[in-house]
Amino acid sequence: MANVEIYTTPTCPYCHAAKALLADKGAAYTEISVVDPVLREAMTARAHGRRTVPQIFVGDVHVGGYDDMAALDRQGGLDPLLAG
Repeated sequence: MANVEIYTTPTCPYCHAAKALLADKGAAYTEISVVDPVLREAMTARAHGRRTVPQIFVGDVHVGGYDDMAALDRQGGLDPLLAG
């Protein structure tokens, strides 16, 4: 399986939905809380200026936020990406 990283905040409902979708897929992920401003800046730089959470990366691919990942899943593209 591919390495999955998800940038989150504790109270974000889209973050919880993204983690639930990944769990449903059986995908392990590393969660990075961006409550720390330094980590949020690192996320923003990595996500090409996007400041909202979640920001999801599968391997080197920036999937985007929850809506982006859910759309990718509906199109059948998430499972192959997660498989690496």
